[in-house]
Amino acid sequence: MEARSDERLRERLVMPRFPRSGTYDPRWMIANVMGPNPLWLLEELTGRMELRPGMRVLDLGCGKAMTSVFLAREFGVDVWAADLWIPPTDNLERIREAGCADRVVPLRVEARELPFAHGYFDAVVSVDAYHYFGTDDFYLGYLADFIRPGGTLGIAVPGVRAEIERVPEHLRPYWQWEFMSLHTVAWWRRHWELTGRARVRDAWEPDDGWRLWRTWCEVCAEAAEDEAVREASRQEALMLAADAGRTFTFAHLVAEMTEPAGS
Repeated sequence: MEARSDERLRERLVMPRFPRSGTYDPRWMIANVMGPNPLWLLEELTGRMELRPGMRVLDLGCGKAMTSVFLAREFGVDVWAADLWIPPTDNLERIREAGCADRVVPLRVEARELPFAHGYFDAVVSVDAYHYFGTDDFYLGYLADFIRPGGTLGIAVPGVRAEIERVPEHLRPYWQWEFMSLHTVAWWRRHWELTGRARVRDAWEPDDGWRLWRTWCEVCAEAAEDEAVREASRQEALMLAADAGRTFTFAHLVAEMTEPAGS
């Protein structure tokens, strides 16, 4: 029975458009869920980034370090797995089990108090986390100091198709105040480029992002072991079905860091 269940999970979660993610155990992904499937988002994002072995990469808001493991395995980069909410000791156990302890360093980090030297990283990646702190007008200017000039910042976050002026009627039963942090791709591009610290190379909404998000929620609602996760996933799947792509999407951006003015 369990073998058939695992096979069904793979049928639903292994997709041709995400060949790298398809090599990871679906139950491992579900067990560490903290939102939309982070490996799908990261694979979409890194498809337009230039990551090379030996690069220093900050995984900002790494959650349970699935994305950090993916970066180390798939690209041979050295990763600093930084998160405020997840204890680094717990992440270290997952990192060791994945065989990546030589390339991934887990840390408890507040995004506004980064303990690194300026210019230290070749790239910063943030999946399903940047909107929690990056909407601050001052944040990109702060973060840019930790990336070498010419280095890369890439984010993948939940977004909206048009800026929300009022809560859509069809979303009132599901609305959470945190949704005010969701913005359009155009908003993010302007937000970054006005600083003069980032040159946006790519900014896009992935095709059918909301459908993938709903699929992931439906699977987690059925297969997650934690009852609270199942219920939260069920509610999110219902919201996405009711919305049917009218409001919610994802925003992906890749930018090159520039020298600060007057340097």
